[in-house]
Amino acid sequence: MATACFKGKVILITGASSGIGAGTAKHFAALGAKLALIARNEAKLNEIAADCRAAGAEDVFVSPHDLGIAEECVKAVENTVSHFGAHANNRSSLGLDVLVNNAGIMHTQTLATLSADDFDEAMRVNVLSAVKMIQAASQHLESSPLKNVVNVSSIAGLRAYPGAIAYKMSKAAMDQLTRCSALELAPKGIRVNSVNPGVIDTELFEKSGMNSKGVKAYFERSKKTHPLGRVGRVEEVASCIAFLASDGASFVTGQTLAIDGGRSVQCPS
Repeated sequence: MATACFKGKVILITGASSGIGAGTAKHFAALGAKLALIARNEAKLNEIAADCRAAGAEDVFVSPHDLGIAEECVKAVENTVSHFGAHANNRSSLGLDVLVNNAGIMHTQTLATLSADDFDEAMRVNVLSAVKMIQAASQHLESSPLKNVVNVSSIAGLRAYPGAIAYKMSKAAMDQLTRCSALELAPKGIRVNSVNPGVIDTELFEKSGMNSKGVKAYFERSKKTHPLGRVGRVEEVASCIAFLASDGASFVTGQTLAIDGGRSVQCPS
């Protein structure tokens, strides 16, 4: 995998305060990237920023935003470009090289119990934020040699399972956003791809309302639903995000890459 291409490049990561977003930030930091970390929790962002600096990030910019508000998405991009553009030192890009859309929320309601408010929140945070981020970022990405977007979707966008219906609908929408925006941005040379993780060991499940006992039981069941016999690790997703963002994937666009231990291709036995 090409990794040297990230030295000094600006990577904007949403949902960077925990889970896959935080792990991805640390992974890019170790590759010498400059980072813009976006999420609501400023204290957590600062903790991750310290970890990224220790891992080797050249510069880390923290910018707290609620990406469920469309205007905040635009501000996140503008603040990033302003910060890094002011320190560009004649670099060819305008303060942004790669956008990683990772911000997300999961509601566990079924079709029968889902409220309109929770549905709207899932679509705003999981889909509309990615739309607005891509819209705001594309003009800046166009002048970068890397110029690409990686969306963090889910196996739930590729396969149907009972429960958490708003989350799963939003991830299916994100996958279609990936394909459609890849085609629309291809004339500008901007690539857009998605990673679709299976069950990954993160805080997402507890944040969605599961207690620790329920999460442990869910992970145990996942050993059977994932052919590799375990849940995934954050670093396994982060490394795939870095591959899609790298010049090693320069002819890859509009794709959804399942990182799921084989779950998406397994038929019921």
